[in-house]
Amino acid sequence: MSQPPPPPPNQPPQGGFGAPQDPPPGGFGAPQDTPPGGFGAPTPPPPAQGPGYGYPQTPPAPQPPPPAPPQQPYGYPQTPPPPAQPGYGYPGQQPQYGAQQTPYGYPPQQTMPMQPQSAQGGGRKFNSQLVIIVAAVVAVALIIGGGVWYANSSGKDDGKNNSSGTSGGTGGKDGKDGGKTSGSNGKEKVPSNTTSKVLFQVPAPAVKDDSSVTTVGSWLTDKVYAKSGNAEINGYDPDSGAKLWTIKLPGPVCQASRHSTEFNRTAIIYEPAMPTKAEPSHGCSQLAALDLDIGKKLWTKTVKSGDQLVSLDNVTVSANTVAAGSTSGGAAFDISSGKQLWAPKPTDSCYDSGYGGGDKLVAVRKCGEYGSTRQLHIQTIDPKSGKVLSEYKMSPGIEYASVVSTNPLVVAADVGDSAGDGSGISDFFSIDNKTGKLRTKISAPGKTYAARCDGITRIEYCSSLAVGNDKLYIPTEEHDGTGEYSQTNEIVAFDLATGKQTGQRADAGDGYTITPLRMDGGNILAYKRPPYDKGGQIVTIDGTSFKETKLLENPATEAVRDAETSMLPEYAEILYKDGHLYMSAVYAHKPSASDDKEYLAIAFGTR
Repeated sequence: MSQPPPPPPNQPPQGGFGAPQDPPPGGFGAPQDTPPGGFGAPTPPPPAQGPGYGYPQTPPAPQPPPPAPPQQPYGYPQTPPPPAQPGYGYPGQQPQYGAQQTPYGYPPQQTMPMQPQSAQGGGRKFNSQLVIIVAAVVAVALIIGGGVWYANSSGKDDGKNNSSGTSGGTGGKDGKDGGKTSGSNGKEKVPSNTTSKVLFQVPAPAVKDDSSVTTVGSWLTDKVYAKSGNAEINGYDPDSGAKLWTIKLPGPVCQASRHSTEFNRTAIIYEPAMPTKAEPSHGCSQLAALDLDIGKKLWTKTVKSGDQLVSLDNVTVSANTVAAGSTSGGAAFDISSGKQLWAPKPTDSCYDSGYGGGDKLVAVRKCGEYGSTRQLHIQTIDPKSGKVLSEYKMSPGIEYASVVSTNPLVVAADVGDSAGDGSGISDFFSIDNKTGKLRTKISAPGKTYAARCDGITRIEYCSSLAVGNDKLYIPTEEHDGTGEYSQTNEIVAFDLATGKQTGQRADAGDGYTITPLRMDGGNILAYKRPPYDKGGQIVTIDGTSFKETKLLENPATEAVRDAETSMLPEYAEILYKDGHLYMSAVYAHKPSASDDKEYLAIAFGTR
């Protein structure tokens, strides 16, 4: 795992690794032929662009060092500035509204000549003295991509739990293209022709001055591909890119749940107004539920601590519950009605740092007085009532933890800040959901493995990993390949019962780098970043034999490759289903030249 960028000045912790001192409680191929007017598949005109769009908190970021070899990064809110040139390694933080310089590790949004196309609740507790964190930290961009934006933690893939991010659980029904199945346990089918073409592109939103703006959040259902834009969420036809609907917002999206319900409802956190130079952030106080199929905002809620609105750090969905949290408070609401179900009570020195969703709901709860040794409690809770079903207490002194999967329950932490690379992971903890007992601990040294997590404020933002078959699948760091100057890596498997490697190993192939995206039933779906003369690939890895099967391969033309490599797993959102690949950016910025074109999202489909 690579080194993160230096921390931007005066920025509160918004997803960095390498935790600061705890605050006191209180508060992203085109066709071979180029059509007239541009490159890529013909599509409808580009969607209208709205006002600038960004994240809360606006500090400038440090100037990046010279770029290194090909890279991959990803992430979310509290946005770091956009990259000005490709970097090698993992970024440490998302772009920040108003930032004008590029942190190390953030590649640029490369372009290609394409045709644009508090109510009362009960059960949970937190200290009424909690305050919002204001210490500066290094935020890690994971994306999907994600995402950076989690694995379908149970390995279960029923086509209902759609999400953004590189390790998110996007379900898939039987492939539309027909053909043989991709593996013994997967639902994704191998298309008759795995060569892809560009289906459509969505232009990046306009950005004022030299600011950068966040565009976090993407989802995929049977009816729509939805993506956050300029203080709005837009729904597109998955094949043509035609805009189906728009949900306007008063301010930028801060956080977006990677999970959704069986009825394709999800949740976001956003600002109540657009950032300005005078007021770069209005706080991420607005929590809303969305119906992705019809393009409707169902409701908007806020959470208060005393008389003050709480600026929320994270949001997730489990069953029919939306849970949002921060160091200064949180609450859970019914996703259909907006009724508050429960909220932490201000009665002791413990508070919920945040929640992991999906199959189950898990809280990361921090206990102990400020200034003393703190302890994290990993609690499986009932989504509807907030009642604690089981609890595992981590060793005192572990300041931050990330929920990798809720079923089976897997948590990641940087024990004793020993990872040394800003990845947020030195060890994985496999926990029994029913009893709360530790099953095993898995050591994952940063110099060997390339997964990343952000447990400071974005509790379930982990990328480059997947969980299924009672195994943890993570990639190794890049190392020399057999070709001259080539790099490659592998995906390896750990048994969640014993903590030992199973011996299963999926090689990326010389010049490629492989990254787990999510589970497809019992198979592992992965993205392969290409060498300089190839296009990227989506492959499925049989969960038993570990046989690798190609599902899609993008064009190797320079223009397409440039666009694709601007949206790699660790700093973009990548979704795949039924021979369709969607890659989208989690921030936008002003192009470095007037004739540059930048894209918010690019969609590929097999022929």
